[in-house]
Amino acid sequence: MSKTPKRPRDPNQLAKLICDIATGEEENKQPEEKKEGQQRGGLEGGKARAKVLGAKERSDIAKKAAEARWKKD
Repeated sequence: MSKTPKRPRDPNQLAKLICDIATGEEENKQPEEKKEGQQRGGLEGGKARAKVLGAKERSDIAKKAAEARWKKD
């Protein structure tokens, strides 16, 4: 998750922010890219967790996720 604040959703506040950036009153903050180690760790995490869990545990987690996904409100 980026550490920079999101742009305002309100059109008036967004317009003010854009004007402030254009006039130099506000700094345009761009999100930083992930470092190589963070990206690699995020990609490997699910595979490592799947190796540690047994088949029954993986099945239970998948069933719980499917129930949450298809749950009617």
